[in-house]
Amino acid sequence: MAPRGFEILEHPADIGFRAFGDSLPDLFGNSALALLSIGADLSGVDAREEYRLAAASPDLDSLMVDWLGEVLYWFDGKRIVFREFQIDLADTSLQAVARGEPRDPARHDARLIVKAVTYHQLKIYRRADLWVAEVYLDI
Repeated sequence: MAPRGFEILEHPADIGFRAFGDSLPDLFGNSALALLSIGADLSGVDAREEYRLAAASPDLDSLMVDWLGEVLYWFDGKRIVFREFQIDLADTSLQAVARGEPRDPARHDARLIVKAVTYHQLKIYRRADLWVAEVYLDI
């Protein structure tokens, strides 16, 4: 695997990330962590509660966007922040156990407000033995 699970990509109007994974489930998990790290400091998050998340789409690109949209919904709508993901992927659907806790402003410093996950310049590809995703977000 890459030294880190993801890196942040600069963009003139938005922000993006490049995530890495030894497998597609790892890639989807690291992509979710990249998204969350843009919205909050994850260093104080305890993986003390389990939450069930799911997504299904017609193709892999759409699955990534829908998956990250689901993670963003939990983060913004339900006020839950995650630290770990265990993902089962079957074709273009996934089931996940996410571990985290309710957001606490005293321990989870806010960063940027992520409005949406976009298809803009979205790429998912395999490089040697590593999966890579490039995703841009509306902020």
